[in-house]
Amino acid sequence: MKSQVGFDISGLQTPCYVVDEARLIKNLEILRAVSKDAGCRILLAQKAFSMYYFYPLIGRYLHGTAASGLFEARLGFEAMGKENHVFSPAYREEEFGEIARICDHIVFNSFSQWERFERKARESGASLGIRINPECSTQSHAIYDPCAPASRLGVVRANFPKRLPDGIEGLHFHTLCEQNADALVKTLGAVEERFGDFLHGLKWVNFGGGHHITRADYDTELLINTVRAFRERYGAEVYLEPGEAVALDAGYLVTTVADIVKNDMEIAVLDASAACHMPDVIEMPYRPGLAGAGRPGEKAYTYRLGGPTCLAGDIVGDYSFEKPLKAGDRLVFLDMAHYTMVKTNTFNGMALPSIYAVGADRRPKLVRRFGYEDFKTRLS
Repeated sequence: MKSQVGFDISGLQTPCYVVDEARLIKNLEILRAVSKDAGCRILLAQKAFSMYYFYPLIGRYLHGTAASGLFEARLGFEAMGKENHVFSPAYREEEFGEIARICDHIVFNSFSQWERFERKARESGASLGIRINPECSTQSHAIYDPCAPASRLGVVRANFPKRLPDGIEGLHFHTLCEQNADALVKTLGAVEERFGDFLHGLKWVNFGGGHHITRADYDTELLINTVRAFRERYGAEVYLEPGEAVALDAGYLVTTVADIVKNDMEIAVLDASAACHMPDVIEMPYRPGLAGAGRPGEKAYTYRLGGPTCLAGDIVGDYSFEKPLKAGDRLVFLDMAHYTMVKTNTFNGMALPSIYAVGADRRPKLVRRFGYEDFKTRLS
């Protein structure tokens, strides 16, 4: 049973994620070309994609990893072993010693955090920075907007000292979410307007993530020119931390129809859960693509697709199909590599989806299967 995604899904244990190496490489080649042309360094933001099975491959194209805390930092250190950057809104005393030992760039969210950990940080030999908040919102998703009013992320200009403390070598900002280069240009203008007097003499500036570089309509030329111009003005190394762009359109979630019920409309109950296995569908919210399906009413048969949990809102969305669905049919959700595996949960005792990789032979290879012990050991 060769599906529309180009490999046989009939033998897969569902629900499962399948990551396509060829698509991943396509993204990585784009990122490497941008890095070379812009003269910047690109890191994998592990918060979006942490499938370390592919870290040796990713490490051949990117400069390292970016972490949000100790566990991601350890993963980047152990599984990729290249540059290892970390930012956290607040570091924990009992963890910071290890963070300082394994990270070569450490970014603080406040000057009080800097003062608390300055000695250990400086003794580690890591390059140290402060996250800034340019107070420039360019998106409509408030939950993902670090520049929203009363944001805890980054230091605003009003709370900056007259000069940076000795030992601070870089600044970091992260404001974007699935956006094009024009949003970066606007944000960078705000950064220079508010923090321009601190930019000269820095060793590096990290432009954060949210750059949708591998999307078909992304303006890579504008990004490259923007980074080049910034480097020429200030002489600082520039870092980018895309996560989603690394794995964009590189993965799938394969699910099986478990039952069909009717209540005002046809409803297909799947063995995959929006709440447990693709939580951004509910958090963002958004309607994921589905291979071979259309929008409601576009094709002959329309169904609401929902998960197997007790949560009434465990709904993926409404889709239409050429033929009626039946129990046992397999459905393939698209663009499911990023912000899925890193956010899964076992609410209701749901099993975590198995993870497969597809290589050059186009045969899915089982990378990891989860079971009862994975659920039990999270509890006590």
